[in-house]
Amino acid sequence: MSVLVTGGAGYIGSHMVLRLCDAGEAVVVLDNLVTGFDWAIDPRAQFVEGNAGDMALVGELVGKHGISEIIHFAGSIVVPESVADPLKYYGNNTAASRNLIEAAVKGGVKHMVFSSTAAVYGMTGLEPVAEETPLNPMSPYGRSKLMTEMMLADVAAAHPLTYGALRYFNVAGADPRKRSGQSTPLATHLIKVTAQAALGQRSHVEIFGADFPTPDGTGVRDYIHVSDLVEAHALLLGYLRDGGTSVTMNCGYGRGYSVRQVIDMVRKVSGVHFAVREAPRRAGDPASVVARADKVREVLGWVPAHADLEEIVTAAYEWERYLVTRNR
Repeated sequence: MSVLVTGGAGYIGSHMVLRLCDAGEAVVVLDNLVTGFDWAIDPRAQFVEGNAGDMALVGELVGKHGISEIIHFAGSIVVPESVADPLKYYGNNTAASRNLIEAAVKGGVKHMVFSSTAAVYGMTGLEPVAEETPLNPMSPYGRSKLMTEMMLADVAAAHPLTYGALRYFNVAGADPRKRSGQSTPLATHLIKVTAQAALGQRSHVEIFGADFPTPDGTGVRDYIHVSDLVEAHALLLGYLRDGGTSVTMNCGYGRGYSVRQVIDMVRKVSGVHFAVREAPRRAGDPASVVARADKVREVLGWVPAHADLEEIVTAAYEWERYLVTRNR
């Protein structure tokens, strides 16, 4: 039996493929390479170029490779872009997921693990958000992900498919063995942007909002190392295989860092005092988004191994340095 990883050429997906292959799993990667990179795919996995929403293709892969589980990362993830082009997000995220789920049901796939997001919560206060926090996504991106969660719940109630959805917070860092990392040149993640500034690839870093009701006035986020995140996926897959019921959980550390704290850490790690400029808040940016993540620890026995901002920033910075030499 094999595991199908959609979006396995992307940032988080490629790390998941590494984790599965390291464990001896048979892995099939499905990615259209619009934002992913074929060189990021572990050569131990079988790669198929195509769309996760192509029901005929997914059905063929399920039958040919004996797919018993699907880990679904494929989709579009840039919040401002989703506001400007909502149909793209409802197509790439919601509609494609709907087709993938149907192909999974028809093919007898047993379990599905879904990459969701903290964006389903929308504007929050300063307290950590729990799974029971009211859901109020503020963007088409967040709504497109919530719709997929809802589809999975409905399908699991009607068919013999169990699922797990992990709501991510801010994913950063890179594989400790430097086999993969965040490789999209124009990615909007703060730690990547700041590392690029330290390497002279950007003229400055912008702080979008310095008047939030937070300790230093800048936005606070829960940053999670990508390796810890994929470990939670692996544990969730094992939980479902062992007969666990369908579940939705936050995945974060439960501690937030401000934009200024991240900038200071990148300066410390790199030794570079790059320029920083303050800019107005972006529409829809909450002051703080930090996970209450007791459930993932209790249900899965997840124990993060990289829950340290300096380690996360160092891994991200070293990956950016590697990309400089790779892309020459």
